[in-house]
Amino acid sequence: MDWWNWTSNADFTLDGLSSDERTQTLLFVIFFILYLTSLIGNFTITATVWSDRKLHTPMYFFLGNLSFLDICYSSVTIPKLLLGLVGGSSVISYKGCITQLYFYVSCCSTECLLLSVMGFDRYMAICDPMHYTITMNKHKCLKLAVGLWLVGFTTSVIHTIFTARLPYCNSHRISHFFCDIPPMLKLACSDTFLNKILILTAGGFLGLSSFVLTLVSYIKIILTILKIHSNTGRKKAFSTCASHLMVVIIFFGSISFMYMRPTSSYSLEQDQLVSLLYAVVTPALNPIIYTLRNKEVKIALRKKVNNILL
Repeated sequence: MDWWNWTSNADFTLDGLSSDERTQTLLFVIFFILYLTSLIGNFTITATVWSDRKLHTPMYFFLGNLSFLDICYSSVTIPKLLLGLVGGSSVISYKGCITQLYFYVSCCSTECLLLSVMGFDRYMAICDPMHYTITMNKHKCLKLAVGLWLVGFTTSVIHTIFTARLPYCNSHRISHFFCDIPPMLKLACSDTFLNKILILTAGGFLGLSSFVLTLVSYIKIILTILKIHSNTGRKKAFSTCASHLMVVIIFFGSISFMYMRPTSSYSLEQDQLVSLLYAVVTPALNPIIYTLRNKEVKIALRKKVNNILL
């Protein structure tokens, strides 16, 4: 098609977060610290889980997957954002934009599935401990991990193809700090009905099913914890899933706001704020949340630090 050849050679311009130089400098410092925190924190957890045999359990295996995913997640969008904030080029090529969109949606889809699997793992550990080691053995955990990564990155192909097929023959200024589906649909000069249906069906099904599975798991977990007679037992049981529950609330809450609503209600300011929450802030908070609330991870980290110092 003629429009494909024309569009594939066109560049997009990312509007970013602000055009004021002082504000850009402040934002650069904030997001650079958050990105550095995300990289160091998630890499530390990933390395600790991989190297400490005491953490070779299903719970920490999936936590290691989450930390590695958060490294990928934040690295898809933040470097380009930081470059634009220090006066670098805000232009992104068509292929670069589509590539960024693909990996961003892939990471987002994979995290939805991973959080639901982590919720199911906590459900089995608390609600059915007698069968936990059988249901969540190493072989099954590995298959689950491979499966959710494959599904996440395969699902993204569909969204990417349907977005890439659109002609962008008018404005090429994306009202966002990265290439995402809703702002790109705003620029298309052809009917985007199929794309909107795809977001609400394929994307919505994956996100909604993941959320429902996680919600059901935690309802049963809470009911089981309430049946424990001792306060110590209840606190111990709840502490094993409190960190994950905090991450679930932040992630699914922001994702639902972004994609489970009509694109006609798209608001630049609101959507940029929510995108910053789950694409920049959450990957930086996850290692802090899990480390501060998890004694085993803190003990393993202290051992690693002591070994390095000694």
